[in-house]
Amino acid sequence: MKRLMIFVAFFMSSLAFAQDEIYTGYFSSKALSGYDTVAYFTDHKPVEGNAKFTAKYKGADWYFVSQEHLDMFKAEPEKYAPQYGGYCAWAVSAKNDFASADPKEWAVVDGKLYLNYDDDIKHKWDQDPALHIKQADANWPKLISK
Repeated sequence: MKRLMIFVAFFMSSLAFAQDEIYTGYFSSKALSGYDTVAYFTDHKPVEGNAKFTAKYKGADWYFVSQEHLDMFKAEPEKYAPQYGGYCAWAVSAKNDFASADPKEWAVVDGKLYLNYDDDIKHKWDQDPALHIKQADANWPKLISK
């Protein structure tokens, strides 16, 4: 029982800390779980990156499939990095909160990459992406400054 209470206290105290600007998960420093963020724009699908082609950006490690993609990202990281730091775009919009995102649940809208938690959430996002983008754009600055 004592161990459970210590675990709960530790977990609850970790929720009080600010979120990282880029979502990497708890035990990783990989942005997009190691998927190549440029590939969403060039290949129009999620593609796992390669550890031979990495960059550090906003405290996270970004993986790419080729030197070409790495160079493209380095030249314009804001163009290729997912919106809302790669957190679930629907959660930022609808819940005004952080949630993890699955790199396989994605959309490019007006040249920007958005990720969502899972297929069900992506379906909710797809009902009105323009509204969710508007809401998330308004919520994001306050969320990230917490």
